[in-house]
Amino acid sequence: MKILVIGGTGRIGSKVVDRLHAAGHDVVVAAPSTGIDVLSGEGLAAAMAGTEVVVDLANSPSFEDAAVLSFFVTAGHNILAAAAQAGVRHHVALSVVGTDKLAASGYFRGKIAQERLIRDSGLAFTIIHSTQFFEFLPGIIQAAGDGQTLQLPTAAVQPIAAEDVADAVARIAQQAPANGVVEIAGPERESMAVLAQRFLQATGDAREVVGDAQARYFGAQLQQDTLVPVGQAWLGTIGFERWLQQSGLAQGQPA
Repeated sequence: MKILVIGGTGRIGSKVVDRLHAAGHDVVVAAPSTGIDVLSGEGLAAAMAGTEVVVDLANSPSFEDAAVLSFFVTAGHNILAAAAQAGVRHHVALSVVGTDKLAASGYFRGKIAQERLIRDSGLAFTIIHSTQFFEFLPGIIQAAGDGQTLQLPTAAVQPIAAEDVADAVARIAQQAPANGVVEIAGPERESMAVLAQRFLQATGDAREVVGDAQARYFGAQLQQDTLVPVGQAWLGTIGFERWLQQSGLAQGQPA
């Protein structure tokens, strides 16, 4: 079947495209570099023609509050309108575990708006709520500051590797719509502060992490279970040690 992957040149998108190609599908990659722009709508209607499944992996290039909200609302309207016009049978979108609990964060207000548009579109859909990617761990640490002591939340995390995310997204894209949320996560759960300290030690970074239950996560206050699945979730197989080895980031490994 024909599957349109929006954001198909990105970290997750390129892996999803490879998996869907390998499964024998006709895959169209949507990105500005392929002449398809979800903000202006350029090329979108033509790309949607004959499409049965849309996989939306697009992300805002800016994390500034107004910019991220504008991105998800504008892109969401354009994608969903084009999908409805083309008679798309399944709209799949990648979002984040805990999104509905993180309205204090400008980024997550954008994701909440995106999810609302999908639910109200009338299209059959599956929203995939993923836990944080291991690949985002350096960014989470960087956001905690540049001092020698970093304060990070003690809330639980269950990070997932990009390879596992791609496996899950490709599998769900080939299934019937859930018309709801499907959660995916990594195989191991621990405190965000503890995981960050493990990463710093493994990468030869001398900074120290102090766990603080009141520390903010991109502007939002976390409860202990905000960032982990509640109930049943599909679990990836790549844990921290394996991801670190594969990443080349550990001290003594080639970059």
